[in-house]
Amino acid sequence: MKKSNIFWGYAVLALAVYAVVQVLINSGTINFYYQNMLVTMCINIMLAVSLHIIIGITGQFSIGHAGFLAVGAYISAICTMKLDMPFVTAILVGALVAAVAGLLVGIPSLRLRGDYLAIATLGFAEIIRIVFLNTDLVGGAAGMQVTHQSTWTYAFFGTFVTILVIANFTNSRHGRACISIREDEIAADAMGINTTYYKVVAFAIGSFFAGVAGAIYAHNYYLIQPTAFGF
Repeated sequence: MKKSNIFWGYAVLALAVYAVVQVLINSGTINFYYQNMLVTMCINIMLAVSLHIIIGITGQFSIGHAGFLAVGAYISAICTMKLDMPFVTAILVGALVAAVAGLLVGIPSLRLRGDYLAIATLGFAEIIRIVFLNTDLVGGAAGMQVTHQSTWTYAFFGTFVTILVIANFTNSRHGRACISIREDEIAADAMGINTTYYKVVAFAIGSFFAGVAGAIYAHNYYLIQPTAFGF
């Protein structure tokens, strides 16, 4: 069976699952508690898949992913609560700012390897947390109140797009370049692959989708606090 047929088969199955769950929600069969559980599952899937492109595909030992989740959460909350932006726009803005944060930490630190990279990414995540902890605009340590706008639809399609983009990236020539870096970075560099470039790209993509997860997270729990984004 061709890969394209398998892909479309899974896509149709996923959309069918979405439709069935949506019907059950509309009919009241699935109550708010279980809706919240479904949204939480989707958020965690987005985080796992976005981290997978950094650790699993490119082989970079990053443990600061909570920092990008925090950026997406707080920036999207500022967009909706302070700037009155639509939720979809806030998700995109939060994700883009998280991707920029990924570039900022990626460009200087991804020349590092192993434990040194892990320490650098952990340090970045802690810097982000401390910044929000001491920023009055977002409530500081007390946290920031956010209106509930996350739904099963937003969570599902966020997860769907995350898996779709990262799966296609993995199967592309760029993904194979990232896999070669994971397997043997020295050999990949010797074969002419720009290892630093691909590591930064993988980091930016992973941070972007962590930002999407953060935006949905922020608008699902009514209150976001810096303590929620610790190591």
